[in-house]
Amino acid sequence: MSTAASPSVSSLVEQCGPIVVMGVSGCGKSSVGAQLADQLGVRFLEGDRLHPPENVSKMRKGIPLQDADRWPWLQALGEELAADAGLIASCSALKRSYRDLLREKAGRPLTFLFLQGDRLMLAARMAARQQDYMPLSLLDSQLATLELPDAEPDVVAIDINQPLQAIGDQAITALASGKPKAS
Repeated sequence: MSTAASPSVSSLVEQCGPIVVMGVSGCGKSSVGAQLADQLGVRFLEGDRLHPPENVSKMRKGIPLQDADRWPWLQALGEELAADAGLIASCSALKRSYRDLLREKAGRPLTFLFLQGDRLMLAARMAARQQDYMPLSLLDSQLATLELPDAEPDVVAIDINQPLQAIGDQAITALASGKPKAS
């Protein structure tokens, strides 16, 4: 267990609502989300598991998803966020409109934890992992689609160029300090 501040789960949930760990492929959404859920004693949902089979097939073939492919997936994730105030979920949430849909469907304040890194690091991570369906060839399309959440008040941005534990500690500290305030 980390030496970072360990706020109670209820105080973080009240302050932040469910947490969506977001970013492009290779940024560590699943690892960070699972670690935070374990530290806080809440449920972690790997958002990619909610993709319909057609989306998975496209990604396996190296075909980038379009908005029309993503809307049903995002709606399903939003319903999960609405059902569980203590949930931590991973989701690329690449565009502002995707994040807005999640906010709307959740029907409660959310906090987004944006994991960001440079292309070289992301590519190296993707090349090194055993992955099910997200080939390295899709990284550039994800980076092109990404709309940085700079002006969104319910987003905490964390640089991924550090060990997993440090990322988790930084996230907990930022969430516990009241940054951001959920909108």
